[in-house]
Amino acid sequence: MGRGLSDTSWRGGAIVTDDPARFRTEKSAASYGLGNKLARIIWVFAWTVLARWTPPPLWAWRRSLLRLFGAQVGRGAQVHASVRIWLPARLAIGRNALIGPRVTLYNQGRISIGERSVVSQGAHLCASSHNVRDPGFGLVEREIAVGSGCWIAAEAFVGPGVTMGDGAVLGARAVLFEDAEPMTIYRGNPATALKERQWRG
Repeated sequence: MGRGLSDTSWRGGAIVTDDPARFRTEKSAASYGLGNKLARIIWVFAWTVLARWTPPPLWAWRRSLLRLFGAQVGRGAQVHASVRIWLPARLAIGRNALIGPRVTLYNQGRISIGERSVVSQGAHLCASSHNVRDPGFGLVEREIAVGSGCWIAAEAFVGPGVTMGDGAVLGARAVLFEDAEPMTIYRGNPATALKERQWRG
């Protein structure tokens, strides 16, 4: 199920440890350097000026802009203009995937979304947390991996470190903190398996 933390490591400047005695508190509050912050400022400015106002049919333009800033975006992927992305360089979107209106991809840790997957309006994917055993709440980056053919329904939340197997479905406003098995439908808070997903016919 959900992946645990390593004993002690650094990922992108973030503290990842289960041993509170090893925390370096000077890094706990500010986990990212100046270069990262400048990149995010430029990205937000560029998306606001060049993409935020664009109508839905301009999928290719928004794909190109995401790629320019380091995202891996497959052919035919559709990303709505109102999507909020923390840093494109830590994002991968497969072919023909759909990222709906007002989706938040808080990808301090990497987020990957497989081909033909759908992330519906208002959904929130959060690939980081804070270590509560650290007095300074050191940042912990944990990758989210969404398989192919998945559906994350409206206003659902996917927490850090989660993997959704191919074909998994997360219901509207559900909250997922554990891995989702392939071809399984989940709902609720916390999300639990409802039934196996089956193809019609």
